[in-house]
Amino acid sequence: MKAVYTELHRSHDPQFFLVRGVVKRTTEQPERADRLLRGLKAGNHDLVEPSAFGQGPRARVHSPEYLSFLAEAWDAWSALGDAGPEMIANMHPVRNAATYPTHIVGRLGWHTIDTSCPIGPGTWAAACAATDVATTAAQLVMDGEDATYALCRPPGHHAYRDLASGFCFLNNSAVAAAHLRLRHERVAILDVDVHHGNGTQGIFYERPDVLTVSIHADPTFFNPFVWGYAHERGAGPGLGANLNIPLLIGTRDDGYIQALGAAEKTIRAFAPGALVVALGLDASEHDPLAGLAVTTEGFRRIGGAIARLGLPTVFVQEGGYLSEILGANLTAVLAGFEEVR
Repeated sequence: MKAVYTELHRSHDPQFFLVRGVVKRTTEQPERADRLLRGLKAGNHDLVEPSAFGQGPRARVHSPEYLSFLAEAWDAWSALGDAGPEMIANMHPVRNAATYPTHIVGRLGWHTIDTSCPIGPGTWAAACAATDVATTAAQLVMDGEDATYALCRPPGHHAYRDLASGFCFLNNSAVAAAHLRLRHERVAILDVDVHHGNGTQGIFYERPDVLTVSIHADPTFFNPFVWGYAHERGAGPGLGANLNIPLLIGTRDDGYIQALGAAEKTIRAFAPGALVVALGLDASEHDPLAGLAVTTEGFRRIGGAIARLGLPTVFVQEGGYLSEILGANLTAVLAGFEEVR
């Protein structure tokens, strides 16, 4: 399996992370990619540089105002003269009868859900590079590859059409799915991150052509808290094209595989032409964010179950944070897929 990767992700090196009132360094660090690269090397995957696709793939899933904000944000913030070293909002309007702001501080609050997306001087460049990685991986599958892997950083599945959240600025998985839609009438996204793929759900919630399925830790007790429940099934033309499978905190391998079985039935019934896997490795028993307890062997089983769907597949890296076993878990899930295919 070819793996798409670029060093451009390193320009995004956030420092701020607010956890239950305590400020820490974020767990979404450049070192994540280094550990994932070691996992790719262990699996003998060929690295491919991404092609530059420009704004088109991003504009298919994100609003013009949001893309303009991200492109202009750092320069406008720096021009304030008294601002901090990272952009972190001090207000988040709920948008009830609200007017879109023109001031950079207002725009920052308008376009961010939480404080976990500090913007630095290289954030926009890294986020754009990540969408190029995802689009290149999708294009390779459209050109005949059975499956590809996109090492995207920063991740993307918490980013809505015009909102950043949960370490995510541009929704790489949604970008890959929208690119695949150029070829296929229907596409499915299977999100196996420990957190609900709320941004992806939001982008496609009223669309019947993209099925979104998310298996994640119970949001009653785990971020994002207000999205990810089983009753969220889509709306309007998209009603029935969203499936959430929340799992009890601490669910281990067998429970996770059982949930995958339910996801498989829904995906097969939808009959998509291609599949995007939003590959969070933070369901690991060793992940520092600790929600589920999947073992390395469990990730191998997950890869095999995905392979049995028999669909052209794009793996897009989402979560998975700093643990000694991060690279091994990536090796395992891709190997499990390849063993079956």
